[in-house]
Amino acid sequence: MATRYVQPGWLTRQVFNRTIRRLTRWGISVAGSRELRVRGRVSGEWRSTPVNLLDLEGERYLVAPRGVTQWVRNIRAAGGGELRVGRRTEQFVVTELEDDEKLPVLREYVRRWGWEVGAFFEGIDKHSTNEQLAAVADGFPVFHVTPIESSGSPGRDSALSRL
Repeated sequence: MATRYVQPGWLTRQVFNRTIRRLTRWGISVAGSRELRVRGRVSGEWRSTPVNLLDLEGERYLVAPRGVTQWVRNIRAAGGGELRVGRRTEQFVVTELEDDEKLPVLREYVRRWGWEVGAFFEGIDKHSTNEQLAAVADGFPVFHVTPIESSGSPGRDSALSRL
C-alpha cells in the first residue's frame, strides 16, 4: 500500500470542508458530495469528512485524492461506513481496488472533479494515457462502495457492528 499523503491546509480544513459538510447535512449535495462517516480505527468514535461519491457505469466509488488519509486508514480497518446527504444515510461496505483496476475510475474522477482536486494528481488530467495513470495509481486509494440493504434494523450501530 502506498503511503502518499497530501495534508490539507488551513483553508481546506476550516473553510472548504466545513462549508461542504454543512451544506451536505442540509441536504445540498455540491457536485455529488456526501458526508462520509466511518468509525475510527483506534477510538471507535464516528469520524466524518466530505467526499465525492463517483458513479461510474452503475457502480459507485470513493477516491482519496490526498492519498492515505485518516478516513482511508479508518475505512480499511472498518470495512465500510455511512454516506449522508441531508437526513438520508446509507450504510455500505467497501472493497479496495488493485492499481490496475483503478485506471477508469481515476480517469473519470479527474474528468468530473479535476477543477476541485486536480492539484493532487501531479500533472494527470482527463486526457492522460493509461500508462500515466498507472504510474501514479498506487498513491490514490480507490474503494468500490456496496450498499448494505436495510432490513428494518433497529439502528445504524447494530447494522454496522459486523463491519
